[in-house]
Amino acid sequence: MRCHRLWLAGASVLCLAGIARLALADADPCTPGKQVPAVAEPAMSARALSARIDALINTRLAAEKVKPAPSADDAEFFRRIYLDVVGRTPDCSEVEDFLDNHDPEKRQGTVERLLGEPGYVKHSINVWRSLLLPQNNNQQLQFLVPNFERWLREKFQDNAAYDDMVREILISPLSSMQPTRRQMAEPPRESPVAFYQANELKPENLAGSTSRLFLGIKLECAQCHNHPHAQWTRNQFWEFASFFAGVEPRGAGPAAGGREVPERRSLKIPGTEKIVLARFLDGKEPQWLPGMQPRAALAVWITASNNDYFARAAVNRIWAQFFGIGLVEPVDDLSDQNPPSHPELLDLLARQFAANHHDIKYLIRALAGSQAYQRTSALTDPSQNDPRLFARMSVKGLSPEQLFDALVQATGFQESGPAPDPRLGQFETNTRARFLARFGNQEKRTEYHTSILQALALMNGDLIRDVTSLERSRTLAAVADMYSGNSANALQTLYLQTLGRKPQAEERDRLIRYIDSGGPKNDRKAALADVFWALLNSAEFFLNH
Repeated sequence: MRCHRLWLAGASVLCLAGIARLALADADPCTPGKQVPAVAEPAMSARALSARIDALINTRLAAEKVKPAPSADDAEFFRRIYLDVVGRTPDCSEVEDFLDNHDPEKRQGTVERLLGEPGYVKHSINVWRSLLLPQNNNQQLQFLVPNFERWLREKFQDNAAYDDMVREILISPLSSMQPTRRQMAEPPRESPVAFYQANELKPENLAGSTSRLFLGIKLECAQCHNHPHAQWTRNQFWEFASFFAGVEPRGAGPAAGGREVPERRSLKIPGTEKIVLARFLDGKEPQWLPGMQPRAALAVWITASNNDYFARAAVNRIWAQFFGIGLVEPVDDLSDQNPPSHPELLDLLARQFAANHHDIKYLIRALAGSQAYQRTSALTDPSQNDPRLFARMSVKGLSPEQLFDALVQATGFQESGPAPDPRLGQFETNTRARFLARFGNQEKRTEYHTSILQALALMNGDLIRDVTSLERSRTLAAVADMYSGNSANALQTLYLQTLGRKPQAEERDRLIRYIDSGGPKNDRKAALADVFWALLNSAEFFLNH
């Protein structure tokens, strides 16, 4: 079955390559009349790209007379790279091993090791599912989410090229949205078709999401009228939406899905009698081949090597994931009215991303290897206030998945009851599902807000009560027993396990006195539990810095 899918995928790529030769000219697909050289840029190594990133960032800092922050210490870097690459905090032994390692290449070695761990795949699934399938109450969508997660898992396990992933999303057959009864009884199969259900199978929604996610263009602003300052017109919006004209909903209920009418390539602009044909954003109509589906032509055009919007949108989004703020901010608004903070750097990253076959791991290696990424988040000079200069690392709020997994890692929490059923997807009602439902993703990680209900859940919710209980917390019970007569070692272990660092002298002295005094209950173990609770509820724990 797997070989059959690989054969189909290969055939699709060959077919799309043939379409590309006929459907595309040498014009820039997003800027009418602009010609793009056909010569590919030589690929740089990730290490060489890291050096170029720093050269361009530092040139701008010097021009602005900004003093860059020093490099983060090993503990700060180690916790940051774990959260950014595998979505969890490191455990105590991992931190101690890294701090005791004196190899000058240990940071780059850690990045490489983490990219090969299952945690990288798990975290990537969380990041891209959240991006491509925003949270909503659509029950039909929830039944397709497990299939989508399995598809993402396969892609990231195979380190699939980003352009191949986007093409597969855009040409995904809608027939898989209506599984047979036998298929519904089996474990979910991988498919990105949930992207269509998330957009309610509406051409206008699909057009807006596609342009925003994969091109960084907020085309939906032109859905109802021409904006006086926008680059895109209402006509262009509905021409772009016409590539999805054949997508239609079918049926009702949880197994309902969609279908496609391949010959449909036009739409009537709402409120008018005007019918528009499918055209690319450069105003050109595809050269239709017999039997060609509009979505296939669009997939080729979007991911074309001469479409600089595609690569720029991708690298800007991944840069924002690691730095907390994009080179273009907001990340999905790559317009003339919203220029990048570092235009030359954005262009360089886009060209090298394409030259390295749209390899996401390559880009992560380059970003994480830069001095800019490895700077401390602490403000060490008044000139470092502008986050878009990247003189220091921005502080980022944890995503719900990162926060839950950090709690699990720090406390040793284990879910009780039966294993999750992959067919239920987001209908699961276990501890993790309840926690994620309460903590929704926030678009701007550098402007993290916690609601009152979220704060209460962190302070005295069922999960926190369990993991800070001497009777039920594996970590706390082990530390209390192992260091029953040594408060200093117990405190250091809790710090390493939760915050990924050793306590500072002032923290150590104050908290050891508290533990040794037994706190308000005059019980040393209860006082140790109080300290553990305080660390888990500290801003340092639920922020990535």
